[in-house]
Amino acid sequence: MATIRPMNMFDLLKYNNINLDLLTETFYTSFYGTYLSKWPEYCVLAENSISMFQGYLLGKVEGDKENDIKKDWHGHVSAVTVAPQFRRQGLARALMDYLEEVTVKRHNGFFVDLFVRPSNEVAINMYKNLGYIVYRTVLGYYSGGVDSSEDAYDMRKAMPRDKDKVTVVPLEKPIQPHELEFH
Repeated sequence: MATIRPMNMFDLLKYNNINLDLLTETFYTSFYGTYLSKWPEYCVLAENSISMFQGYLLGKVEGDKENDIKKDWHGHVSAVTVAPQFRRQGLARALMDYLEEVTVKRHNGFFVDLFVRPSNEVAINMYKNLGYIVYRTVLGYYSGGVDSSEDAYDMRKAMPRDKDKVTVVPLEKPIQPHELEFH
């Protein structure tokens, strides 16, 4: 049984069982600190009854809140990850449900989006099962070293504010990272 609770900076000292995994993107401490200070409502941790960390979620809200024509006010998933021993128990779904609820109830966003590597088929299938679609491809989004990079799928799910689901009509033409409005 997992409890989802707000994350704090001290938690970063104890989450190695989650981050020391090949499928998990690990960021600098300042990255986590920025999220915790700007978007604390989107930074949560899942832990079990003996306070063992099982997974976490980092997100934020982006776009122009006042522009109903542009319809770009949305929740963004920056990281959702579950420790290997706790996978396939519905924990990632619970974390995503949490983020969607914050996006709808607190921010009244039009959609939720996230980026995922096309090679991460397990994650893509999970997101599709949660109702996300591949909105577009971002060429060379993930840098892998000196001469290598990997594309990203920008996946989206419409929230109730987007009644006509115009924010999730897939784009056919891929884009470059510098063409993204939000980073």
